[in-house]
Formats: sequence, structure tokens, C-alpha cells
Amino acid sequence: MGQVKEITSLANPVVKDLRALASKKMRDRAGLFLAEGLKLVIHALDLGWKIRTLVFSKTCSENVLIENTAARTIAVGGLVVKTSYKVMATITHRDNPQTVIGAFEKNWYNQEKADFRRSKLFLGLDRIRNPGNLGTIIRTADAAGVSSIILIGRTTEPFSLASVRATMGSIFAVQLYRMSEKKFIDWKRYFPGLVIGTHLSGAVDYRAIDYGNEPLILLMGNEQHGLSENLVAVCDRLARIPQAGQADSLNLAVATGIMLYELRRNNLKIDKRSA
Repeated sequence: MGQVKEITSLANPVVKDLRALASKKMRDRAGLFLAEGLKLVIHALDLGWKIRTLVFSKTCSENVLIENTAARTIAVGGLVVKTSYKVMATITHRDNPQTVIGAFEKNWYNQEKADFRRSKLFLGLDRIRNPGNLGTIIRTADAAGVSSIILIGRTTEPFSLASVRATMGSIFAVQLYRMSEKKFIDWKRYFPGLVIGTHLSGAVDYRAIDYGNEPLILLMGNEQHGLSENLVAVCDRLARIPQAGQADSLNLAVATGIMLYELRRNNLKIDKRSA
């Protein structure tokens, strides 16, 4: 395998730079984030994401898929690094790292170019704080066929190690937008459909709402405080998920999954060939 750099030292600048991507400040500065696992890296490349560095363990250097992935990385000007399991653990900040890591360029979408004809359902997330919740929500949205996700206000970053792991590769399949609350409210004025918000004061059972055939924005709020008052004010409908047990609330990712699958009910069909 040609044009591969072998690194064994934890003090190597490449290793230090990759390890530093655990910090949001460094991710913002470099414009990069890490994804772990050969399957995820190949998936990202297939979807057109730009890889800057590919790192793989020396224990799997004869793997044909890794060789092909390395060739693809080199072809787009990326760096390919072969290293030890110990260095891989240092880069990923965990004891049981994957044998392949990719450093990719972040990809935020411009809200001014949002295509309301292509995306009939947008998911808006208000000030989500938990990286695992955000990653799980991204994965669930992808599974439900929702490709456009808007992060509103001080929402945790989707490109953190924890969030990317929780997406299980769906981070590469969705369009991510970020807006301040004010910018979202201004942008919403041009949205040609309904805004649905989940809220404790929402008197309407989510199953009883007529969502029609218009484009929709589903707004889900902060884990502790729900939607802000300003966002509640721009909703056309407020929905509530009924509960029967002793729990005082649902996990945000679970609640988002319930709502998304209700909104997508008529669009999801089981493929009998794969059933």
C-alpha cells in the first residue's frame, strides 16, 4: 500500500491534532470531526463527504476494503496513517477503539437554500444538551426518512465523538442546519406549511391532529424545559404524547421517535423482499 505514513509515537503532531478533535474548540478551528469504523468511513465517502485523514490499525493492514478506502482517501488529497492500537485508543479517547478512524470536514447546510419541495418534513431541535440524545435523534430521523434537521439556539454540537457514535453513521445521511432562535423564527415566515410543537400544555393528543399533506416542521424542546415560549408562539399546532404510568416524562429521543413515525406513517412501507 503506497503513500501511507506509519506513525508509532503519541507525540507525533498528526496524532496530537487528531486527538485534539475531542474538543469543540479544536473541531471548530480545524473544521473537522472524527468518525470511527470502516463501515461508517466507507458510507461517508459514498455520500460525498470530504475525508482529510484516514487512520487504521497495523493489525488489519492486509484488509482489501481498507486498502480500497486508503486509495480513495489518497485520490482526494487526504492523508493515510497506519499506526498501533495504543495510538488509536489515544485518538478516540477510549480503551476499545475501532480499527479505522476517519477525520472528515464538517458540513453545515445553508438555510437560505432549503428545498421545501424535496424536504416535506423538517425536524427542529431547541437547545438539546445531551450528545447521546442528539445522536440518537439523528439516527431515528434518518430511519424515518427525515433528511433535514435544524439545530436551534445553544444545541450541543452533532460532531462530538459521543454524538457521532450515537448516530451510527446517520450523521452522514442528513442535512444539518443551525440557526439562532431569532433566525429560525424569521426563516419560518417563508415556510409554506405547518409548524408542530410538542408541549406539556398542548391539549391535543398527537394522534388526533390532522397533519395534512403540507410540508411540516416538527419542533422538539430542551430535555428539562421543553420549547422556549418564543418557539411555542410560532407553532400552528401543539401536540402532547399521553402517558399512563408513573414516569413524569419521556426521554427526548424516544418522544421524537414517536412523533416522527406518526408524521411519517403514510410514507413508510415494509419492503416484503427484505422482511
